[in-house]
Amino acid sequence: MVAFVPKYEQVARQLSDQLRLGLLTEGDKLPSVRTLSQELGVSINTVQQAYYRLEAEGLVEARPQSGYYARTLSQRQQRVPQRSAPQATALPDASSDLETLLARLMQQQRQAGWLPFSLGVPAPRLLPVAKLTKALQQAQRELSNAGTDYELIAGNLALRRQIARYALFWGGQLTEDDLITTEGCTGAMTLCLRATIRPGDTVAVESPVYFGILHLLRSMGLNVLELPTDPLTGVDLDVLEGYLRAGQVQACLLVPNFSNPLGCCMPDTHKQRLVRLLETYRTPLIEDDLYGDLHFSPDRPRPCKAYDPHGWVLWCGSFSKTLAPGYRVGWVAPGRYAEAVLQIKRYQAGFSPGLTQQAVAQFLANDRYELHLRRLRQTLKTNCARYQQTIRRYFPPGTRISGPAGGFTLWVEVDPAYDTIALTNALATDQISIMPGRLFSFQPQYGHCMRLSYGLPFDDRVEWGLRQIGHRLHQQCAR
Repeated sequence: MVAFVPKYEQVARQLSDQLRLGLLTEGDKLPSVRTLSQELGVSINTVQQAYYRLEAEGLVEARPQSGYYARTLSQRQQRVPQRSAPQATALPDASSDLETLLARLMQQQRQAGWLPFSLGVPAPRLLPVAKLTKALQQAQRELSNAGTDYELIAGNLALRRQIARYALFWGGQLTEDDLITTEGCTGAMTLCLRATIRPGDTVAVESPVYFGILHLLRSMGLNVLELPTDPLTGVDLDVLEGYLRAGQVQACLLVPNFSNPLGCCMPDTHKQRLVRLLETYRTPLIEDDLYGDLHFSPDRPRPCKAYDPHGWVLWCGSFSKTLAPGYRVGWVAPGRYAEAVLQIKRYQAGFSPGLTQQAVAQFLANDRYELHLRRLRQTLKTNCARYQQTIRRYFPPGTRISGPAGGFTLWVEVDPAYDTIALTNALATDQISIMPGRLFSFQPQYGHCMRLSYGLPFDDRVEWGLRQIGHRLHQQCAR
């Protein structure tokens, strides 16, 4: 079945095509909301929603009392990190020194007094801890034997129903029977990998890519193919198609919505093309949609699963980045691989804990989750802008910063003369932790890049920390 495309998205696509083809150039004023509404025969609200979407993608800018104006792709690319260009090799490896560094950084995040820009989740004060505690108490009353019994292998029924309900926000047509709960998103991806490929196969990923994905793939005896990736639109589909045509890729593991660390969001047209490629070459896509709910625009971006009528997309997610990291509540809609994933979970992963799943289901059931998300998204959007502004003020000239429209990570690129591993070591004296870019690839690249989380609410201490990072960079340049 062809996925339903809202009218405002159709309007947004028409305009974005004109922008990308250069029919509208930088500085051109777009038609007023009322004028475009009359020309296209759609409501004013539809046009307004289309402009919101284009603004979130950085294609237009709103000027108070004046209207909307075009921004070109080249204009945006002057400020964001450069397109990645990994080597065309499928079996690079990571050094033990990098693993030691990663272990040390993970430990620093938990130490009192540290400023953890390396943090991989929103700060605890941004999460509804008190309300979750009440939800846990209610779940204990509702479940048989206070939640001490085993759950269904497929997972808590109430939770699966709620996830299916929330999929309606992006046009999903799922039922509880299409979903399997997991131990977080990593647990979901692990089950999917075991169900779809074998040791020695090659998995295509973005570059840079979250280090947890890299080490998961290596631990399973899989080859890693890092794809060239645009900081605004995601992986280069032409390059991927070449590898698929040559039979060199057995699966893809991608983060189309607000990838970690780049924060790029693949346009809908790219997602549709990606799914068609996978159908053509009968290749599964393990879709990590962990950050899809953390969008800054009015509407949630669609996952690739929305364009997947034949089940080649295994849609994975969790509540670890939005609600409760420690609950480890995740899921997968495995499509045509459902029976294989369920069998592997039955014999290798076992039962999921019912108490936390029921608590999350209760939290979702009365729309408390959506209220929490609206507040969290607004905080993160504000944080993102203030972090970017502060970085531009204190970091060396020529610094490039990603422009995510969701999630909570910034990818910062400084001059290649800088060494962000040396920067990381110097910042330990200040009790500041960052993630150096070298950790996000198995290849010797991104040594002048870093990932910074804006999941910490912006305050005087955060500003001091960013200023100190800039100071350490200037010190490094002076040596």
